[in-house]
Amino acid sequence: MGLSKTKYGQFGGRFVPETLMEPLLELERAFLAARRDRDFKKELDFYFKNYCGRPTPLYLARNLSRRYGLKVYLKREDLNHTGAHKLNNCLGQALLARRMGKKRLVAETGAGQHGLAVATVAAILNFDCTIYMGERDIKRQSENVRKMELLGAELVEVSAGSKTLKEATSEAMRDWAAHPQDSYYLLGSAVGPHPYPLIVKTFQSVIGLETKKQVLKEEGRLPDYLVACIGGGSNAIGLFYPFLSEDRVRLIGVEAAGKGSSSGHHALSLLRGQTGIFHGAYTRFIQDDEGQVLNSYSISAGLDYPGVGPEIAFLVQKGRIEVSGVTDEEALIAFREIASGEGIIAALESCHALAWLDKHRNFTSDRIAVVNLSGSGLKDLKNREVMDGKKNNE
Repeated sequence: MGLSKTKYGQFGGRFVPETLMEPLLELERAFLAARRDRDFKKELDFYFKNYCGRPTPLYLARNLSRRYGLKVYLKREDLNHTGAHKLNNCLGQALLARRMGKKRLVAETGAGQHGLAVATVAAILNFDCTIYMGERDIKRQSENVRKMELLGAELVEVSAGSKTLKEATSEAMRDWAAHPQDSYYLLGSAVGPHPYPLIVKTFQSVIGLETKKQVLKEEGRLPDYLVACIGGGSNAIGLFYPFLSEDRVRLIGVEAAGKGSSSGHHALSLLRGQTGIFHGAYTRFIQDDEGQVLNSYSISAGLDYPGVGPEIAFLVQKGRIEVSGVTDEEALIAFREIASGEGIIAALESCHALAWLDKHRNFTSDRIAVVNLSGSGLKDLKNREVMDGKKNNE
């Protein structure tokens, strides 16, 4: 059995220390074998249905549809167990880790949703679990921290650099490099060295596969727009991948513009970044003129990451994915609109995608958009800017 293609055009590859090359090759061989194994797929489908609660609904948001001037469907990943799309990938990778004979899961987390999903699968599949999280993210996502600890995970606070997802990812990779024999690095987004972008895309593509069936059943045709936020890119590539050959469907990726694209406080890896090697792959990331990684910023912890997955970068370069930026302020407006208009408290990450519709109100009423509601916003309610905005509107 041959190994898979490691790059997407110029993007991707494996740029890692020699100590990690063999673990990556071992992982690739195990994944390719598992992907062809009917029993592996059957067990994953069992957990998707009976533990996650899949398929997640495709909900026609009638009030938002009237507001934005087209039919707006929400892919309700916020209703997935643990409150986000992250569990799809974590279940797949945890089952793969067990197949490989690993005893311990190592992971990074930003908003805490990936860490929560890792702690969850570690509990049900009997793994030891260590999760790295930036000091700043621990403070703004304390609810998820308590949940991870309740589930039995060891949480390691990372105080270096920007104290966010970038540094947490670096520390998790160092841990894995030191313990490759018994530990499995469960990467949370479609980033990093090959085969991780391929693995994450495969397990998250359940989102797009379900969406395609659901929208055809509801509307008898495919949507005009698919909209997803982009941090590392897992929820976006999961939604987009089954539609890549459907040229009529516009794929819209929305990055975090933070305090503005010219402010220096943003996470616009695609719109303002440059190409280079970051976290083991050749991709696009925010860097200075000397190639040093710059700190990113977003009100949403899950988008506060200075790089993007290599396949996303490739598809943007090809023109298949269109990219837009949404500021904190615009995302907060969408956060309040979906709450008061649809009774849904959506993740700030997802609200960046929703805000794209608010910025482009020249739609005709016969158009259809599907927005990936990648997570619940209950984790964001302790964010002072969220609650201050609510008070200011009262």
